[in-house]
Amino acid sequence: MKFIVIGAGLLGLSSAYYLSAQGHRVTIVDRHAGAGLGTSFANAGMLTPSQAEPWNMPGILPKVIGWLGREDAPVLLRPAALGSMFFWGLRFLHHSGRERFHRNAMSNARLARFSLAALHELRQKEALDYGQICRGSLKIYRDREAFAEGVSLANLLAGSGVTPNILDPAGALRVEPALQDVVARLVGAIHFPDDESGNAHRYCSALAATMSRQGVEFCGNVEVNGFVLTGSKVSALQTGQGDMEADGFVLCAGSHAPALGAGIGLHLPIQPVKGYSITVPMSGSGVMPGMPVVDDARHVAMTPLDGLLRVAGTAEFAGFDLTLTAGRIENLKRVVGEVFPAFVPEPTMDVGAWAGLRPYTCDGVPIIGRAHLGNVYLNTGHGHLGWTLAAGSGKLLSQLVSGITPDIDPAPYSPLRF
Repeated sequence: MKFIVIGAGLLGLSSAYYLSAQGHRVTIVDRHAGAGLGTSFANAGMLTPSQAEPWNMPGILPKVIGWLGREDAPVLLRPAALGSMFFWGLRFLHHSGRERFHRNAMSNARLARFSLAALHELRQKEALDYGQICRGSLKIYRDREAFAEGVSLANLLAGSGVTPNILDPAGALRVEPALQDVVARLVGAIHFPDDESGNAHRYCSALAATMSRQGVEFCGNVEVNGFVLTGSKVSALQTGQGDMEADGFVLCAGSHAPALGAGIGLHLPIQPVKGYSITVPMSGSGVMPGMPVVDDARHVAMTPLDGLLRVAGTAEFAGFDLTLTAGRIENLKRVVGEVFPAFVPEPTMDVGAWAGLRPYTCDGVPIIGRAHLGNVYLNTGHGHLGWTLAAGSGKLLSQLVSGITPDIDPAPYSPLRF
């Protein structure tokens, strides 16, 4: 069969790779000129089953209310976005009940473990090099109550194969000597040895090049306008360059998926959530971190990438506005100063400030599988877990498309659950 995959980010590339491996003819279309130039471009660079929990954890509402109006808040709601996300927000809060939250966290964790195993196979088979580091990640805590919550959540995820090592501040320093300047302010940390990291854009470029050699076609600079519906199936993709026909279509358009799907009756509960990143050089006499460090209090991750430090985080509900807000960028610089002061950027330094839109579902679980139309498939809504879940999501989708018994239960990710 011939498939068109819409989106050349981490999920689109993974979908295309595994569909091609099943013998299908695949064309990838994207509005950018190349692969991985959207939300996949300058993200935190982490593959973290340890962070499988959705953001709508129990007790999130009073926290969000307390953060209102604060530019340094981990989660920020812009007034202009409130109208468009009202009903989504109600469903988001509905899924913050403890039982639903635990169920959704475990669904993500199972997919994350499956995905990491799939990535290992893919990486070895295709000899991909994207600056990968396989030393785990370290989550640091400054507050005892937050640390206790983190330990409880880590123990929950341990049921799906996540391995947490609970550490006191001295133990955290032994695992990551680069924390020497912040260790006195820590109450504890959790090391997740199975987590990984690397350069996501470099990964996308390498995977796209591999698929090109294998016969997958890439069409860049293509604006997708909608679908041509013939009876109960889609017969073609409407683009600025004309209609593109195929037997099947896979929507991997991230935050733009709801708008594209609306024309064929898809109602996808996905909201764009803006995240920021900066990238600073690790030069001078400072001790370079050997793994990603996640600051729980600041909701910021700091990942070493080939002599650079990628600092990423925060969640901002601002619709599709990608404006780089100075206050949010300064917050990231401030966290560097707190945790790794040797690498704090000079005021005039170009820190490669960037923003991307995470596609977040109302339950915090991705959407993978066939839509109500027989030849339209979805692989989107992965939120903050895009790279973590990408390989497994693509493999699962290809199994569903090809009629192969899935390696994991697809029900938690079904588009029909909404």
